[in-house]
Amino acid sequence: MKDFDYWKKLHESEQLEEFSSDGKGLLWLKVKSIVRRELISEFVSANNIELKETLLNRQFSELYGLLVKNPDNSHKLLNEYIKGKNKNDLKSLDTEKLVSELYKLKTFDWGGDYQNSLDKYLVSRYVKAFQSYETLMSKFKTEISTAVQGYVLNSWYNHWSSILIEHIFKSHKAVLPTVGKIKHVDFFIRNIPFDLKVTYLPAEYIKAERKELGFPVELTYLKAKAKKLNIHFDKKAKPAGVFYEIVERLKDKDTDECKKVIKTLKKENLKILEEAKQNPRRLAKWLYENQGEMRFGSENRLFLVLIDADDFTGSWKLKRNMDLLKPVIEGYLDNFAKKKVSDLKVNFKYKGKPQTFTALTDVIFVVK
Repeated sequence: MKDFDYWKKLHESEQLEEFSSDGKGLLWLKVKSIVRRELISEFVSANNIELKETLLNRQFSELYGLLVKNPDNSHKLLNEYIKGKNKNDLKSLDTEKLVSELYKLKTFDWGGDYQNSLDKYLVSRYVKAFQSYETLMSKFKTEISTAVQGYVLNSWYNHWSSILIEHIFKSHKAVLPTVGKIKHVDFFIRNIPFDLKVTYLPAEYIKAERKELGFPVELTYLKAKAKKLNIHFDKKAKPAGVFYEIVERLKDKDTDECKKVIKTLKKENLKILEEAKQNPRRLAKWLYENQGEMRFGSENRLFLVLIDADDFTGSWKLKRNMDLLKPVIEGYLDNFAKKKVSDLKVNFKYKGKPQTFTALTDVIFVVK
C-alpha cells in the first residue's frame, strides 16, 4: 500500500524514481516542503484544515493523510500556497546588490588540495603530521590561514551565487519551488522534482575524453612544448600551478609558436565541449557515476554546466553573470514542456554499490 510510510521509506532510502511518476508521491514531497512549524500552521489555517496532532512529524503524516484523499484538489491548494510564499521570498532578495558583492571576489582559490572536507584536510595535513607545537604554530602564519580563508571565500561565493541562480529558476512560471528545504529536491519543473547542480566541465571528464579522442594529456603536452620553446617553469609546483605558469608564459612570450600551442589546446577542448552538447545524457551519466562518495545521490538532477570557452579555468566567474545566465535558463524552461520524460531517463552504476540506479536528468549548457 502506497501510504505515508511507503513514501517516507523510499525517500529515506534514496529510492526516488517513483516520486516522478506518481501523483501521490509528488504530493508527499510538496507536503514535506511545508513541514515547518510556522508554514504548516499557516497552510492549514488558510484552508480550514484542523489537525489533531501537535508534534511536527505527526502533523506531517496527518496532513498528508487528509490531503491524499483528494490529490488533484490538494495539489492545487499546495501549489497556490507555495507560489504565494515564493513570491514574497523573491521580493526580499536584492539581486543587484548581491551580484555586486560577488564581483568583489577576484580569484577563486581553495587554498589547499582537499576535496570535500576542510576539517579532514586540516587533520591529515597538520594535526597528525606535526608533533612539534612550535612547528604547528608557525604554519598559521604561512599556510593554515590561507587554506581557511580560501575555503571560506569560495564557499561564500558558491553559496550566494547559487541563491541567485535558483532565483532565476524560481521566478519562472514553469517552476514550483520548495518552501522549506527538502533533501534531494530544490524545485519542481512541470511536476518533476529536481535537485539543481551548478558545475563546470570537469577536468577528469576532459582528461577521459581527450584520451578517447587521441589527444595528449594537457599538462604533458604543455610541458613538452615548454621544453621545446625554452620556457622555464617550476617543476616542483603542483600540477595546477605548473599548468597556470606555462600557459601564462606562453601568452607573455606571444610568438606564433606559443599562440599555436594555446590555440591547439583550445580547439581540442572545444571539440569535447561540442560533443558533450550533442550528447548531454552521456555527460550527465558521467557526472552521476563520478560524484564524490560523501555526496552520493541518485535523485533527479538538473546540471547547469558553465563554460568560458576562452579560458575553462575562469568558468567560475559565470556564476555571477546574470546577463548570460538568465536568458539561457529562461529559454530552457520555456521549452521544457516539449521534452519527453523518456529522453530524460538515465541508468547508471556507482562503484561499491551493486544496484543500477535510474534518474531523470538533463544538462543546461551556459557557454560564454
